[in-house]
Amino acid sequence: MKLRIYEENEPVLRLKAKPISKITKRIRELAKNMLETMYHANGVGLAAPQVGISERLIVIDVGEGPLILINPKIVEKEGQDRDVEGCLSIPGRSEYITRAAKVKATGINLDGKPITVEGEGLLARALQHEIDHLDGILFIDYLKEQK
Repeated sequence: MKLRIYEENEPVLRLKAKPISKITKRIRELAKNMLETMYHANGVGLAAPQVGISERLIVIDVGEGPLILINPKIVEKEGQDRDVEGCLSIPGRSEYITRAAKVKATGINLDGKPITVEGEGLLARALQHEIDHLDGILFIDYLKEQK
């Protein structure tokens, strides 16, 4: 089921999302619906707050198949990369943003198993962007810092 994507002026996007303590049928369904919503909007990532749910769940697909992370955290960052970034919650706007070039993220999958994801390029950028959403940070917030 396609969900509504919340846009930048909506308060849910500025909240610190709550950790998910139990993987329920509702969480599995949410992840599935978020993937469907992301694909329909031609995105490469989506965080639960973007669909109005303040919980720590992200979905990403940079062309290597879907990645679902519950309670994700960036545990390592390396280098710098500056590239164009956009956001499904800020339609029609893209900006050059500097982020880490390589990251390592941890979280749990839908089976409740711990997973570690290492990424560079678009995957590193998507992980950082989506995990930022869980802390109420939008990519445009970096523009003030980078001026």
